Amino acid sequence: MEQSVQHGRQLDHLSSAPAPGPSPFAAFGMPGPGALPGAAPPEPRPILELHGQEREDEQDALTDWVDDFLLPVYGAEVTTAAPWCPQWQKHDDVLAWLHALWLAYQQHKDPEAGLSGLFVWHRDFLTHAMAAIRAPGGPLSACMTSPERPTHRILPGPTPSARSDQASEAPTEPASSGFELTA
Repeated sequence: MEQSVQHGRQLDHLSSAPAPGPSPFAAFGMPGPGALPGAAPPEPRPILELHGQEREDEQDALTDWVDDFLLPVYGAEVTTAAPWCPQWQKHDDVLAWLHALWLAYQQHKDPEAGLSGLFVWHRDFLTHAMAAIRAPGGPLSACMTSPERPTHRILPGPTPSARSDQASEAPTEPASSGFELTA
């Protein structure tokens, strides 16, 4: 008889509506079933798309994170195999890489990322970004390779493609294919 009562309670519990709680879809930025989407958080924008005070504020916050967290923990020694630049903010590509790394860090340290969030950040973001930024032939290769000789130099980038020059010149005759049709 007692077992029947327990089964009845269990059936009542299973047939009742679930208690409100966090949506299992929240980690994907989606509301749960039947839920209306709330005000979406602002979408992060790449730092190179920001201008004026907005870019300056974002760069200041990024610099604090790089100087206070990233470099002391993951900076490693400065060598020819792992160069660094004390003026890394002036290298647009490095600024973009570190900003993306910082955004990913913020996402993966959030409790909604779960217990493995920071492991994913280390595996998928940190290792790759630092290897690209500090590569011997990377964007900082002309900068500091020894802490005793702080240097900063931006290497020239590629020139615009020839196509942009040709687009302004209109062809006067159709291009010849090298073949001539005869009747």
